[in-house]
Amino acid sequence: MPNIYDAIKDDHKDHRALLDTIANTSGDSARRREAWEEFYYDVKSHAAAEEETFYSALISETWGQDAARHSVHEHQEMDDLMEELNDMDMSSPAWLTKFKTLKHDYEHHIEEEEDEVFARAREVVDASKETEIGSKFLERKTKERKLVDKKVQDSLED
Repeated sequence: MPNIYDAIKDDHKDHRALLDTIANTSGDSARRREAWEEFYYDVKSHAAAEEETFYSALISETWGQDAARHSVHEHQEMDDLMEELNDMDMSSPAWLTKFKTLKHDYEHHIEEEEDEVFARAREVVDASKETEIGSKFLERKTKERKLVDKKVQDSLED
């Protein structure tokens, strides 16, 4: 079982590859749609699991509260962009423009998380807990994957 840092990095690697696939396809092609759907569901479940397992461990320190809030805020911004993209015509230039914004923002978020947040988190998260948190993250992500559509629907109803 991977530790929390490796589990998150593994997802980030997959997300980067999907972003590149989407960027290197055009129009409303089957490949773009397939990569987008995989990215959409995986990022939503990843973010929710990350907030519940990893960021929750950081809030024991004052700086950790700020880091967690900042990352959760970025998750919300990206979530909003993904919902906007879902409602747009994938073959339109506007879709591609908005997607490029999402790609840039998400890649920035990943770099910030892996470079800054992980380094600081290692000061708070006991090394003996890293694998346990990694396991909880993966379990939670699996559960969240099944809840994505319900959460979107609930959000639309609010």
